[in-house]
Amino acid sequence: MTHGIRTDTHTSHPIGGRTWRDTAGHYALLPLRIFLGVTFIYAGLDKLTDSSFLKAGGAGSIGDTMNSVRGSAAIPALVDLALKSPVGFGYAIALGELAVGIGTLLGVLGRLAALGGALISLSLWLTVSWASTPYYYGNDLAYLMAWLPLVLAGAPYLSVDAAWRARRRQRAAGYR
Repeated sequence: MTHGIRTDTHTSHPIGGRTWRDTAGHYALLPLRIFLGVTFIYAGLDKLTDSSFLKAGGAGSIGDTMNSVRGSAAIPALVDLALKSPVGFGYAIALGELAVGIGTLLGVLGRLAALGGALISLSLWLTVSWASTPYYYGNDLAYLMAWLPLVLAGAPYLSVDAAWRARRRQRAAGYR
């Protein structure tokens, strides 16, 4: 007869051979992957369909945005690079966000997609939101940090990457 503290609370309810804690841990990055994927798809589509964004000048244009942040950017050379072809840069950001979002949401080359998202967020943090005070008002730093777990973990389940991995394992097992 034992008295005292229960030590089996995390293992007492197995779900499909796993405890609820194991299952929750296994799927812990899925909400982040869905959020970032949907958000970046939306951001890319929003830019591509905004009649003023993809212009070199004017209210709401990528050109005006880049001109307005040039003096406060951490790396003004990045802004200068964008200003050489603001419309081209706007398309690159929009299509990059779209590709990153789709790759992340579907789990296609998950680590590479997450790295792309991290690089986009880093570049936006170092340019557009660098002067935000206090720093946590600029959301690009938070997005950069959110991408890092997905850069490390990829999309190991409920993804095209997982299906490809399972298929490779099946083929490898068939050759033995």
